[in-house]
Amino acid sequence: MVDEPGAASAFKNRCTNAALTLDSCAGYFIERISLDMSGEDRRGHTLDVWLREGPQKPDVVVSLSDLHSVRPWEPGLDPVFIDGISLIHLPRLPLAWAAEAVGRLDRSADLPELVWLRITGPVEVDAVASIVTVYQAKSDDAASVLQ
Repeated sequence: MVDEPGAASAFKNRCTNAALTLDSCAGYFIERISLDMSGEDRRGHTLDVWLREGPQKPDVVVSLSDLHSVRPWEPGLDPVFIDGISLIHLPRLPLAWAAEAVGRLDRSADLPELVWLRITGPVEVDAVASIVTVYQAKSDDAASVLQ
């Protein structure tokens, strides 16, 4: 079943699809992280994480916008291995959050549905946002073949 735009489960489905794409990124490296906090409010705040495994696998970019929370990391990172990656849908009240997400943010009726990105390894990424987009490129090997 395909959700119509604005359907009650559309954001949850978007999070689930993004999580399924990221499941294949175990063993990837964080190539680069970009945090833009230049907007006057959080709507302009974005976090982009570039993931790369090698020429045989597709590069992936995770983009979070309208950040509600982001844990800082040490700047100037070299590519670092990912031990684990998860993307979890956090529904609006009155629905419950995953147990490990409880206490992350103050919940109120005004808080929208959210998404929680966690990457573990030598560098840990931990962010909660209202918007998630996952871009997956062709692998270098696949892109090198004319079609």
